[in-house]
Amino acid sequence: MNTNPAPSQRERQQTTQAARELIELLEVLWERGRDMVSPTPVSASQLRVLYSLDREEGISLRTLGDLLGSAPPSVSRMCDRLEALGFVQRLPSSVSRRQLELHLTVHGKAYLRDLRAQREEALLAVVAAMSPTSRKALLRGLTGFQEALGEGAPAGSSRPDRPLKDVSSA
Repeated sequence: MNTNPAPSQRERQQTTQAARELIELLEVLWERGRDMVSPTPVSASQLRVLYSLDREEGISLRTLGDLLGSAPPSVSRMCDRLEALGFVQRLPSSVSRRQLELHLTVHGKAYLRDLRAQREEALLAVVAAMSPTSRKALLRGLTGFQEALGEGAPAGSSRPDRPLKDVSSA
């Protein structure tokens, strides 16, 4: 049950603009982090594959395609490229001889770990520069955004599996 009053058109536009600008800034931070981790950065689509495999170790190509909302040939080509980079490996399924399971390699896990560390470092620097009141407001706003996304997200979209962590003490 939603008890929030309907926002005005102006308020929706201002909030949308602020969110868009924040996303664009985060994209810049994300790219900096990705560039610092590896001389062969992966595409955004390939990174989604890596994140998916990190959460769902051992899934099939079909399941990965469903998670990504992508056609099997596209998913297979992305996995081919990631396998060539040494980030992903295909192994026989323990359930079915006809299926292959997708797994992150040690190199793939290290890439994600380093990428996340670089990105977290960049975010922590920004959050540390904020006032405690601003940090709490950001956490409330991002939590509300995540909740709204979870309620209205289309099926198969990539939405966060875990709630935001409390950063009020950061």
